[in-house]
Amino acid sequence: MSLVSAPLHAVAAHSREAKIDISSYPAKPWPFGMVWIPGGSFVMGGQGTSARADEYPVHTVRVDGFWMDKTEVTNHEFAKFVEATGYVTTAERKPNREELRRQLPEGTAIPSADQLKPGSLVFTPTKAPVSLEDYRQWWKWSEGASWKCPSGPKSSIKGKGAFPVVHVSYTDAEAYCKWAHKRLPTEAEWEFAARGGTEGQPYASGCAMPSHKQINSWQGAFPYKNTTKDGYALAAPVQTYPANAYGVYEIIGNVWEWCHDWYRSDYYKELLSTHPGTVVNPQGPESGYDARQPTGPKRVQRGGSFLCNEQFCSSYRPSARMCSSPDTSAQHVGFRCVMSDAEWREASAKETTKLRNW
Repeated sequence: MSLVSAPLHAVAAHSREAKIDISSYPAKPWPFGMVWIPGGSFVMGGQGTSARADEYPVHTVRVDGFWMDKTEVTNHEFAKFVEATGYVTTAERKPNREELRRQLPEGTAIPSADQLKPGSLVFTPTKAPVSLEDYRQWWKWSEGASWKCPSGPKSSIKGKGAFPVVHVSYTDAEAYCKWAHKRLPTEAEWEFAARGGTEGQPYASGCAMPSHKQINSWQGAFPYKNTTKDGYALAAPVQTYPANAYGVYEIIGNVWEWCHDWYRSDYYKELLSTHPGTVVNPQGPESGYDARQPTGPKRVQRGGSFLCNEQFCSSYRPSARMCSSPDTSAQHVGFRCVMSDAEWREASAKETTKLRNW
């Protein structure tokens, strides 16, 4: 993949270009389709009444500047990766019984080998109000669902090149990053970028919850009635909603985004115990642990999705954390990539050398 002469993002016709200050940008050349996040210190963690226990304690973090994809990776871009490498996503592979056994609660019945078929989790609205305690009422395993068939085997991404790729696992995202000479953001990098220069506010937009004109989320009664006031029942094309001050689009809402870090609910507490002052470029814990499923370590997801709402999720907040096992995929999960300027210069030099040798 050429980092300099890459094909243009296929974006929505009604995209809204951000007015950003490029005075802090490093010297050209700049990586295509990425924006410079200048870095700095900020207070990381929960703000407001919707913050959850794993967002505390708040702590001061400093991150170095880095390049970030201005949009979530799209179907068009992911298709280029698959075409170039022949990669097969985890949703397209037959599930492993032993891996399932390790991840599921003890005593859960595991399907026989002949019953295990490739697939992924697809959102299915309920027909009436239901208890929000059991997500299995609206998440259904769909054989044949994958990045190419996001709503199930009879769906496709034809004409949807500008939509974020979904049904990608952490493993899939890592494979794409390696091919693209990039990496996944750390939690700290992601939250710094998502705040867009704001601090001490529950939302990137300030004290008030972002409106349907600012993000793609759920409007109406979850999970059975979506008024689609924001224009979309599911994911929206990239660059549909305004970018933040750094020029990053849909980092809040639309689809959850994988981060580099392992997930631990007590990570912030442990971090402060060993780094009582400002933490510089934290990389996350060395291993993952989720007390709800102690046998299956998980990676962090950030940003919320088109399903987020005040009744159930409220994760359209920069500090909100989610997690999932590295091989799990779902209809509301995608990713975007980052790289340091040094990583960009190194990758660019390698790419230029390769082009000269052709």
